[in-house]
Amino acid sequence: MEAAPLDRIFTALADPGRRAMVERLCARPASVKELAEPVGMRLPSALKHLRVLEDGGIVVSRKAGRVRTYEISPTAFSIINEWLAERRAAINAAFDRLERAIAEFPEENEE
Repeated sequence: MEAAPLDRIFTALADPGRRAMVERLCARPASVKELAEPVGMRLPSALKHLRVLEDGGIVVSRKAGRVRTYEISPTAFSIINEWLAERRAAINAAFDRLERAIAEFPEENEE
C-alpha cells in the first residue's frame, strides 16, 4: 500500500478540531459556517482545516451559489480499512505460527 495517501489521512485526523468536523459531517453535510460556529473557529481557519480534510480524501465539497457544503467522501475510510486489514492479517499469521510452534514442543511430564 502506498504510504502517501495513508499519511495524508492520518495527518488530517491528527487534529482534534478536524476530527470534530468529521464527526459532525458523519451525521449530515454542512456548510463551512455550520462547521466553524460550534467550535468558535473563524471561517478562514475552518477553511484551512477543511482543505486538509479534503486533501486527505476524507471530505468532498460542492458549491451552490455562495455556500460551500462539505460531506464525508463515500470512500473516506477505505484506505484505513485496507491498512488495518493488512495489519490484522499479519498479526493473525504471527499468532498462527506461534500456535504451530507451541504444538511442536513435547509436553513435559508432571511427576
